Amino acid sequence: MVAKIIDGKEFAARVRGEVAAQVSALAGHGQPGLAVVLVGEDPASQVYVRSKGKMTVEVGMKSVEHKLPAETSEAELLTVIADLNADESIHGILVQLPLPGHMNEDLVINAIDPAKDVDGFHISNVGLLGTGQKSMVPCTPLGCLMMLRDHHGSLSGMDAVVIGRSNIVGKPMAQLLLGDSCTVTIAHSRTKDLADVVRRADIVVAAVGRPEMVPGDWIKEGATVIDVGINRIDAPEKGEGKTRLVGDVHFESAVERAGAITPVPGGVGPMTIACLLANTLTAFCRSKGLPEPEGLTV
Repeated sequence: MVAKIIDGKEFAARVRGEVAAQVSALAGHGQPGLAVVLVGEDPASQVYVRSKGKMTVEVGMKSVEHKLPAETSEAELLTVIADLNADESIHGILVQLPLPGHMNEDLVINAIDPAKDVDGFHISNVGLLGTGQKSMVPCTPLGCLMMLRDHHGSLSGMDAVVIGRSNIVGKPMAQLLLGDSCTVTIAHSRTKDLADVVRRADIVVAAVGRPEMVPGDWIKEGATVIDVGINRIDAPEKGEGKTRLVGDVHFESAVERAGAITPVPGGVGPMTIACLLANTLTAFCRSKGLPEPEGLTV
């Protein structure tokens, strides 16, 4: 068996197209607005923020960026967030992480209006998701769920293993799978007999942050593998000092056993920004008392 490759780039383009179509259809109600706040000069964050801004405009939304120096005080950042909370033209607020070390990330995240928290990290949204209520859902797990639903249709009754217990991916991913009536196990690097736990799963979501930690022989024949990991490793075969990106799953061996698998790069990654735009549209619709965008929420 050779697995079907789940093309995240193509899927994300479809999601962005649907967001753009719905933004256009709602033009009479106003324009959704997304504000991104970047503190400091982290190169990867700067690239990511530029990409977000470009795609926000492409789908017809208002894009606002606040770029603050690394020495910005926590109080100054909280003032920016308070102003965005009060701005009726802004429906989504994202503070790019990581923040400089002198700032309390939890305090900053929880200062965002939960209704505008398009990252889904506010403690209120975490609690709502955990109790099965309407919330803003973290973008990466939402993208994973969209791809799983697209591939399988119903996930009801499937055995799912999430490897990783982070607040950003692992825990919310497990909640979403429970919401779709999967039987869910949260595993991690310290799980006893991890290989045996993974081998029984119909769905494996790997989000542990260790390059190629999951070999192909851990994968059940025909299982669906969603690889969230993005790890840069040395690639001497490409030349001295060269690197390449790999996931948390050893792709070459897993592709021989899985029924479907996401590649790295080009799998889950592109879905994160697409779902950020979908969340902004959802926040806009909720703020206007409009029906939520079909197919773009849980």
